[in-house]
Amino acid sequence: MTTTNRANYESDVIAWSIEQARLLRYGHFDALDIEHIADEIEDVGKSEQRELESRMAVLLSHLLKWSVQPQRRGSSWIATIRTLREGIDRRIKKTPSLKADLQDAEWWESVWGDALIKAADETGIAFDLLPTACPWTEQQVLSVDFLPNFE
Repeated sequence: MTTTNRANYESDVIAWSIEQARLLRYGHFDALDIEHIADEIEDVGKSEQRELESRMAVLLSHLLKWSVQPQRRGSSWIATIRTLREGIDRRIKKTPSLKADLQDAEWWESVWGDALIKAADETGIAFDLLPTACPWTEQQVLSVDFLPNFE
């Protein structure tokens, strides 16, 4: 790797990525910034994981709000929940390896923690009045027909 590649990467990752793609296409493998290319490839996967985490936390917070605020239930909440589920489903279909996250108890704890913060902030309900762990199964959370405490 040359100093030019490192400086370019650190100062303008977009220009760097265009240059690296050009080098790859023309077979100039000896000029590639391998270390940073590997980092960027790993970051793509991490970005997909963060996206799933974010969507799931928002979905869980909406399900929690639905559960604890029956007086506020409405069609817009149902539409939001449906949209979030569809987005999660598309993300998993696009990147099937994300299913592994859904099997990880620590992942669920982290996502649930994010959901609690969102729900508490948006409802004003104290944390100690909310469930400390997700009360629903993965299948319930992702099911198009499931709404907690639906009357």
